[in-house]
Amino acid sequence: MSAWAADGVMVIHAAFVLFVAVGAALVAWRPGWAWLHVPAVAWGAWITLSGGICPLTPLENALRLAAGQAGYEEGFIAHYARVLIYPPGLTRPVQIGIGVAAIVFNVGLYALAWRRRQRRRVPVAP
Repeated sequence: MSAWAADGVMVIHAAFVLFVAVGAALVAWRPGWAWLHVPAVAWGAWITLSGGICPLTPLENALRLAAGQAGYEEGFIAHYARVLIYPPGLTRPVQIGIGVAAIVFNVGLYALAWRRRQRRRVPVAP
């Protein structure tokens, strides 16, 4: 049962990372998503920039160990998606750059969404 739970935590964690990365596109489509996305981006940026570990990582590891499986020492993204997201030989300055780039990308998408919404509110003169 713990292996299934660990896999479930892994799927939830992956979905959260994906939501942080591209959730601003959802906000551009449906602005109500911002209430979930802004805190998610703040958390994701803080974890990335601080070098911290998301609490879901130790939870998944504990469940894997309880199921008799091997855990992992590095963070979730480093373990599952380093090849896709982080280059080999990742340094702390590069990791900070990636975090800042993610913030800038999301701010840009939010600016586009806000601008689009403002255009809808302004009536066009005849």
